[in-house]
Amino acid sequence: MPETVLYVCTTCRRPDDDPDGPRAGARLLEALQAGSAGTPDLRVEAVECLSVCKRPCTVAVASADRWTYVYGDMDPAASAETILAGLAAYAATSDGIVPWRERPEAFRKGVIARIPPFPDPRPLPAGTLEAAE
Repeated sequence: MPETVLYVCTTCRRPDDDPDGPRAGARLLEALQAGSAGTPDLRVEAVECLSVCKRPCTVAVASADRWTYVYGDMDPAASAETILAGLAAYAATSDGIVPWRERPEAFRKGVIARIPPFPDPRPLPAGTLEAAE
């Protein structure tokens, strides 16, 4: 099974964050690292910015030959279990596409982007420049 990587934006700040305390993204990262300890084939990584500042907290999930998803509006105090459950469903697929109704509600409401696998494993349509070569 390919490794799944969860990127967590640590610069995400919520309006109610204490200016002197850790940012919401950093708190979410800590909760996810604690909750995922010992989970095989899952790597949780901090990233400085996912450029989704209007929808904190933001995470991205990626894996080789699977679609990548970006999710926002995660709750730093309560989303870790939901995110980890969603990652388990994602990891169980061959292409990263979890049926809509099987996704956690936070993933259905918080989806920001779905990015095709790179390189795209789908065959090119006939008639495209690359297919003609």
